[in-house]
Amino acid sequence: MKVLIVDDEPLARMRLARLLEQQPDCEVIAEAETGEQAIAAYNQHGPDVVLMDIRMPVMDGLEAARHLTKSDEPPAVIFCTAYNDYALEAFEANAVDYLLKPVNREKLSLALAKAQKLNRVQLSALVSDNQADNPELSTERSHISAKSSRGIELIAINEVRYFLADHKYVTVFYCQDGELKEVLIDDPLKELEQTLAEQFVRIHRNALVAVVHIRGLEKTEQGALLKIADVEQGPQVSRRHMPAVRKLLQRL
Repeated sequence: MKVLIVDDEPLARMRLARLLEQQPDCEVIAEAETGEQAIAAYNQHGPDVVLMDIRMPVMDGLEAARHLTKSDEPPAVIFCTAYNDYALEAFEANAVDYLLKPVNREKLSLALAKAQKLNRVQLSALVSDNQADNPELSTERSHISAKSSRGIELIAINEVRYFLADHKYVTVFYCQDGELKEVLIDDPLKELEQTLAEQFVRIHRNALVAVVHIRGLEKTEQGALLKIADVEQGPQVSRRHMPAVRKLLQRL
């Protein structure tokens, strides 16, 4: 099994690497210090198993695991943490097992054996079933993830200008290095509205906009358009949502 170790503490990564040396048929193919690095390492190396810490800066292990579940061939995730109060969230994030630090060899062996029994098809089914059983599951997010030919692409929430839904597809409009870009994602608009409620506002049945990037309203023949930083022409504001948008603009 190809294993990726993710932990922001070098000593913790070293200890896990030493334990894995004692495990048959296990190869450490990469290490990462953050959730973002974990996604990049997954894209590059395609590990079978990820040993993931939970408390890490910027993107924690729970969020990283949820992004990994969106891949076509999700890895088996085993959380290794010093805290026992994340177990429920860990299994909701489709973890195969949850180990408390300091991790011992016997428990790691059992967790790896469990992961080995699950092939990629079974892991994908586990992810789909768990997401269907927990539609209300939400968590603080630092990034949006999108599948591409390069693997999983991460988009920081603070780069997102707005989301626009078109039937079952949602497009993210985001700005990187002064350039407005767009990409399709799988997240439903309703779910995005729930998980990003404090940062985004609905201005139309098909549009969510980042509050921090709103610059005003523009009246056109087609109706009122929202002015958004770095966006040449913003999305339309519906009559239904106009009162709430005007009230928001008065506070900005």
